[in-house]
Amino acid sequence: MDRIRIVGGNELKGIIPISGAKNAALPLMIASLLTSDTLTLENVPHLADVEQLLRILGNHGVDIAVNGRRESQRDAYSRTIHFTCRTIVDTTAPYELVSTMRASFWVIGPLLAREGKARVSLPGGCAIGTRPVDLFIDGLQALGATMEIDGGYINATAPKGGLIGARYTFPKVSVGATHVMMMAATLARGTTVIGNAAREPEVSDLAACLNAMGAKITGAGTSTITIEGVSSLSGARHRVLPDRIETGTYAMAVAMTGGDVVLENTDISLLENAVEAIRRSGATIEPVEGGFRVARHGGVIRPVDVVTEPYPGFPTDLQAQFMGLMTRAQGVSHVTETIFENRFMHVQELARLGAKITLSGQTARIEGVEKLRGAQVMATDLRASVSLVIAGLAAEGETWVSRVYHLDRGFERLEEKLTNCGAIVERVRD
Repeated sequence: MDRIRIVGGNELKGIIPISGAKNAALPLMIASLLTSDTLTLENVPHLADVEQLLRILGNHGVDIAVNGRRESQRDAYSRTIHFTCRTIVDTTAPYELVSTMRASFWVIGPLLAREGKARVSLPGGCAIGTRPVDLFIDGLQALGATMEIDGGYINATAPKGGLIGARYTFPKVSVGATHVMMMAATLARGTTVIGNAAREPEVSDLAACLNAMGAKITGAGTSTITIEGVSSLSGARHRVLPDRIETGTYAMAVAMTGGDVVLENTDISLLENAVEAIRRSGATIEPVEGGFRVARHGGVIRPVDVVTEPYPGFPTDLQAQFMGLMTRAQGVSHVTETIFENRFMHVQELARLGAKITLSGQTARIEGVEKLRGAQVMATDLRASVSLVIAGLAAEGETWVSRVYHLDRGFERLEEKLTNCGAIVERVRD
């Protein structure tokens, strides 16, 4: 099993190209099930989750053609992938494919909309909370679907003639459920209005792609999304937006180690709340063409309190990384998690590096320390794993991170990007 070895103490200096967003790419790929024409996606990252979804889509009958390119540093890690689903050959998404990644459950929406039926295994993914599928079920039922759970699968059936537009308000904001209901509603009869919809940029990106395919969606990016159903969708070409979580992660790594890095192929407006928190910690951030520059030349890391919230609040997917940064702050900071009830599993691993963190309910109190020391640590989920990398970059001596398959799910060529900026990071295959 692979491990990552980090020798801490080096400042980061150089350029880091940001990859396409995993959280945008996955629903965009799933949208290919909605049309018999070709959907072409640019800037698709090469990640374990993407590869798993390619296998799942292939199981449903999607023909996939991948073109990699290295035309410039800006596109050094991008791929263009063509998806063509002339016919859906199987409306079942089996346990062995769905169990490893929660987002694969989202195929239920397009399958139900296009074929009128779907049998999808209950999902898996990171163990960071229960994340029930009730919101997905309720939303699809509002469109007229019949949903039954049997033997670990959800059997979904649309009414004769297809799904029917409806008004539905989510009792809780859910990005995944918003994706699924929006995709399903594109082919429903009549108009659908989704209340308390997720406002994340990835939702807006999916809406833009669906509209390019012929859908009629307005309001994406607000809490109310309106979808006027159409009889069919066509193909389109769409570029996946930059990964705001990867962007924030590398910005925090620079704030942690010091140095001066330009983050390319990204947009500062995608994570304004997190950028403000990083600035308050002592780093300087300024826009440049095609991205922004992060620097910390000397000076202390200042303590900052954050509370995770749905977009545009502080992202839960940056909570672990920010806690890693705060372990070296000069003073006490607090991180409160309001999205997932079990997202502090990285605390005990950060403690192995010398961090002083105490938990009280959903709030972590971090007392900054003068030094972290390298140790053997274990990744517990995708975002927790990269918080250990951030801490290891500033720790004295060697840090070994095991179970790095979590990292491979969401960070494209992390070792290469950090090494190109002066870090000592290598993957070791035992």
